[in-house]
Amino acid sequence: MGRGGAVVDRKEYGAEGEEVAVRYLEGQGYRVRARNFSCRYGELDVVAERGNTVCFVEVRMRSTAVWGDPSHTVSFAKQRKVVKAALHYLVAHRLRGRMIRFDVISVVGRGERATVEHLPGAFDAGM
Repeated sequence: MGRGGAVVDRKEYGAEGEEVAVRYLEGQGYRVRARNFSCRYGELDVVAERGNTVCFVEVRMRSTAVWGDPSHTVSFAKQRKVVKAALHYLVAHRLRGRMIRFDVISVVGRGERATVEHLPGAFDAGM
């Protein structure tokens, strides 16, 4: 439940966090290639690139930091799913040979008061 007893739609809430992350990335000079790429291995929130590097970005959002930094919720199991989906994306889009990186973007708060933290190279593809 959200404020005033209203039910918060998780998909809508997640989409809001992803939109903030995309605006942040574009403001930092990244080109967004895909959002919510889904395959049998999992889902990639945002795929962006800058220069020769393709970045697979996991976005985490919380309305407040009371329970800690949202980036800490990216479990090892989630990292493995992201890596597998990323490898599928690279093959499907003929991007083999490109530099890759796995980032996490934390969004805390909503609207104009939201704070964004970008963690480039938050985890690696080591299986």
